[in-house]
Formats: sequence, C-alpha cells, structure tokens
Amino acid sequence: MIMSRPGYLRVTKFGLPLLMLVGTGILILSISVAISVGAVSVPLRTVWGVLSDELGLGLITPDWSQGRAAVVWEIRFPRAILASIVGAGLAIVGASLQAVTRNPLSDPHLLGISSGGAFGAIMALMHTGLFLGLLTVPVMAFLGALAATGAVLAVARFAGAASADRLVLTGVAVSFVIMSAANLLIFLGDPRAAHTVVFWMLGGLGLAQWGHLIYPLAVLLPCALWLWFKAGDLNAMTIGDETATSLGIPVERFRRSVFVVGALITGVMVAFSGMIGFVGLMIPHIVRTFVGGDYARVIPCSAIAGAIFLLWADIAARTVMAPEDMPIGIVTGLIGGVFFVFLLRRQL
Repeated sequence: MIMSRPGYLRVTKFGLPLLMLVGTGILILSISVAISVGAVSVPLRTVWGVLSDELGLGLITPDWSQGRAAVVWEIRFPRAILASIVGAGLAIVGASLQAVTRNPLSDPHLLGISSGGAFGAIMALMHTGLFLGLLTVPVMAFLGALAATGAVLAVARFAGAASADRLVLTGVAVSFVIMSAANLLIFLGDPRAAHTVVFWMLGGLGLAQWGHLIYPLAVLLPCALWLWFKAGDLNAMTIGDETATSLGIPVERFRRSVFVVGALITGVMVAFSGMIGFVGLMIPHIVRTFVGGDYARVIPCSAIAGAIFLLWADIAARTVMAPEDMPIGIVTGLIGGVFFVFLLRRQL
C-alpha cells in the first residue's frame, strides 16, 4: 500500500485550487527560465517581449534582433512546452501505475513500457517507413508500449510474480529483452540511419516543433482527465483488490484500462522525446509527501510537478556541457538512480 507522510495537511489545508495556482506560477517561471538560458543567453524581458509580440499583444516595444526572436519562438519555446507535456504525462502514468499495482516502485521505465515505445519508434524509423505520415512513429510507439505492457503482465502471471518487488524485477527483465530486440533492429538497419535512433535511446527534446506538439497534447489531455475522474477508483485500488471489489469496481478490467492508458501516454511521449526514465517513479512520491494519498490531488499535482522537474532537467542538460546538449535521459537517470536507492532504503 502506498502511504504518505502524516504532516501533509499543513500544506494542503488551503485546498487544491491554491496549490494548482502556485504550481502554475512556478511552471510559468520555469518555462521562462528554460527559454532564457542556453548557448545564447536571452534576457527574461526579451523572452516575454518576443512571446507577447508573437501572440499579437505588443506589450513590449521590440528592441531585439530577428535571430534572437527566432531562437525564442521557433526553438526554445516549443522545446519548453514539449518538456512540460512529457514531464506531466510520465508523472501521471507513474502515479497511476503505483496505485493499480500497489507498488511504490512502479514506473513506465522500470516496467518496460518505455522500452516498448522505443522499440516501436525504432521499427518505424528504420524498417517500416512513415506509412502513416507523421502519425507513424507515435502509433508504432504506442503499439510497442502496449505490447510491452502485455508482456510484463503475462510474464508476471506465468512466473507467479504478484508481489511488488517481483513485478518490478519482471518489468526490468522484459525491458532488457525488448532493448536487445531494439538493438537488433538497429544492427539490421541501414548503418547510415543508425545515428537517428540514438535520440530515442538516450532521450532528448531537441526535435520539438510547433507542428508536432498537438499530438502529445491531444493524447495527454483526455487521458489525464480520465485518470483524474477515476481518482476514487485509484484510491480504492491502493487499499486492496477486495476493498475495491466491495465498492463495485471491476478490478481486473479497471487495472487493464489504466495500463492501456499508461501505455498510450508513454508511447506517444517516447515517440517525441525518446526514453526518459524515473520521472514517473520520483514525482508521485514527492507529491504525496506534500498533498497526501488522495488521487484527486495526486494526479493534477503530479502533472504540474512532473512538468517543472523535466523543465529543470532540460535546463541542466543544456547548460552542463554548453554549447553541446547532453541527452536529458542522462540527467534524469542520474537523479532517478539516487532517488531509487533512497526509496528502496525507506521501503525496507
């Protein structure tokens, strides 16, 4: 069962609206900083000036070059928006999986869902071609993530790995198999195109474009709303299957639905950002420390916190080795690995 610290009421006594308002303010500030920093620094005043000018508000008299405006609007702003969408999506998936599995270590990366998404994306890029246009990679990534989810559940059932720690081990084992298959796809593909899949193996946000953002956003919004509306069911699932069944919840069907929704979100996020691990593991635990275990709070707060976290991870990835961009998966992996050890120690 997933628990939260008893002191969280000190933070949540003002209610969810205030928490979301404060979180949104921090998110807007984080987006501003993410646009401002980089190989070419842009003052925050210029950032807001360019944004207001592009949106037709004209709040600030233009005193910047066209090149700087292009950096802000065409490169960094869509990248910041993509980071927010991906961070929110992965955090929500992690929180939901932790509820339906009653496993505090559940995460789309550790359970092999991200690996399945990467496999599907690599298959589309190196072997099948873009037969559905721009939708090919997201669709293939979703199918790969869904297949990985089914494989984890099937192997867990076959091996009798019903406990929390065994389910994670099953996910890790399936993830290794899937990544081996993905490496085989790379080996059998065109060597000249192999460098393109490094993005999906290590994670990155450098391919963000305005025209592509509609796809992850169109998936995230309805799926996140559905999970939020199911907050009561998720709360019941954290207590146990018997309790959830006594409340009239079709446990197995609901669990499968959450896994499918999680695979859909993860697959599409992987299609546009590559494999970014541990966001879904860390953020829900941090959020529950402050807002408690009620998923009516955990889902929206995890979305905000996940977006903020990935924005700052991307800031670190772009500044640590400037002017080169470090793959963001390296940053989240370093932070997440330490957090995972800490979480294991706390669970023992």
